[in-house]
Amino acid sequence: MIKHSLLATLTLILITLGNVHAQEQTPVVEPIDEPLYKPFIERYILDELKLLRQQLQSMRAEMAEKVAEARLDASDRAMRYTTDTTNNIFFIITGAASILVLLGWRSLREVQENVEATVERKVSKLTGEYEQRLHDVEHKLKVRSDQIIAAQEKISETNQIHSLWMRAGLESSPHEQVNIYDQILEIHPEDVEALTYKADVLMDLGETRWALSLSNQAIEHDAEYPLAYWQRACAEAELGQQEAAVRDITIAIEKSPALKDELDNEDAFRNLREVPSFLALLNADVA
Repeated sequence: MIKHSLLATLTLILITLGNVHAQEQTPVVEPIDEPLYKPFIERYILDELKLLRQQLQSMRAEMAEKVAEARLDASDRAMRYTTDTTNNIFFIITGAASILVLLGWRSLREVQENVEATVERKVSKLTGEYEQRLHDVEHKLKVRSDQIIAAQEKISETNQIHSLWMRAGLESSPHEQVNIYDQILEIHPEDVEALTYKADVLMDLGETRWALSLSNQAIEHDAEYPLAYWQRACAEAELGQQEAAVRDITIAIEKSPALKDELDNEDAFRNLREVPSFLALLNADVA
């Protein structure tokens, strides 16, 4: 803008000099087509722009100062809040320590000892509980193991007895059958079936009294087994105990009605065919 002002001034000077020279040559005065005050307007505009720039810079400086003051105030408040919070925490800790001292916790050593004692007590309690649980588990395992062993032994005995019964059914020799029944009774002494069938074989061998004794044992072990009564009736009939035989036959038929069909086919009852009570049973069967 200064260059333009100088240029305008130089132009004005040259024009003036030209006019003076022209006036010296000719007396005629030429009219002025442009105003002579244009450079002054440009100067006024430049001054206004300068003033605006100064005001803008001042406003920026003022704004920066206010922002700095606001930030400083916020930092002040944060530091004051942190300080107050820290003081409150220390006051709480001091109060808690005072309460602990009043309750008897005199030192950190006492606190440590009490904590150790409490932990030891709880650990001992938990250890005792787990030991008791382990003992219970071991006891249950032992009982279960004993049950399994007993079941296995029972299964083994059952299989062995079943095999002996199969042999007894296939054996034709009475003496060998008695030996097989004795083996069954060694495994299971209270087997009423083995006692009854052994008594039946002994009847065939002429050992009537022995058969009667075995029948009595079978009835003692199981009073609801009908063949034991039937077999004892056979022995009693052979020994001439007719009334006792008829009584046992009646009990056997009551417990197993299917035995009525065997009354007429049993050779051991041949001595009872003249006994009225036996005939009554036989006639009732026929009817």
